[in-house]
Amino acid sequence: MKFIPVILLGLCSLTISNAWYCSYAPKLLNAQQIDAGLGNVVARDNLNIAYSLIGEQWQRLSTIRFKHVSVGPAGLWGCDTTNRVYKFVAGNFQCSSGASLQQVDAGGNDHIVGVQPNNQNTYCLSGCNALTYSGVGSLRWSSLAKKMRYYSCGTKFGCWGVDRSYRVYVAKNVNTENCNTSGWTQVTGLYMKMVEVGTDGSVFGVTKDGKIYQRVGITSQLQEGKKWVPVPMSMTVRHVSYDLGTLWAVTNSGVVMKCTS
Repeated sequence: MKFIPVILLGLCSLTISNAWYCSYAPKLLNAQQIDAGLGNVVARDNLNIAYSLIGEQWQRLSTIRFKHVSVGPAGLWGCDTTNRVYKFVAGNFQCSSGASLQQVDAGGNDHIVGVQPNNQNTYCLSGCNALTYSGVGSLRWSSLAKKMRYYSCGTKFGCWGVDRSYRVYVAKNVNTENCNTSGWTQVTGLYMKMVEVGTDGSVFGVTKDGKIYQRVGITSQLQEGKKWVPVPMSMTVRHVSYDLGTLWAVTNSGVVMKCTS
């Protein structure tokens, strides 16, 4: 296994504050998107085929073509190429009715969030509805009254999103049962094309030019954090996800990288 060390320098001193060691993950040809949660890793390729990483092998999950897949406390969910929403139930994806989404995130505290195509309105599915859905009936999604191009939640410190102008926001104190929030706060400093929240509340983003940053200084009192810190990587990146101390990245050339600090 080839390891590529990348050193992360503190912004206020010249001493090393952290180091990321990256290696090539098990090969998935032409990967486009990846998501990790609770020890599980899923991804999709350029043919919109969804996979799950089992040991050192990627195993195809379904014949359904997905544009986005996500795994977390509320299970495994996906949006197909016609924007229908699915949940993985008893070994198969079950199609739901109630909302059309182009991106979905299952990393929250049992609840699900997603982004509609075209108008990019954001929606939330309560934890109770998400956990109990078994493939029967219509799902009742709640509007979040915010337009986003990408939206992600963790079990701690709220949900994060990127709007159509690539500005970053955090929604604080999300109620998992009714999807209410205490408002949106803009996170200044950088423009991102996507941002991902780990189940432990860690936040990573990818800029429009493919660079990875981590948001540091996040606490329950300061959920927007203090600053963006770069995670150096020799290749430009299209997508990231973080879980259990591992940062997963998909490069613009379709290579999956696995980084630990």
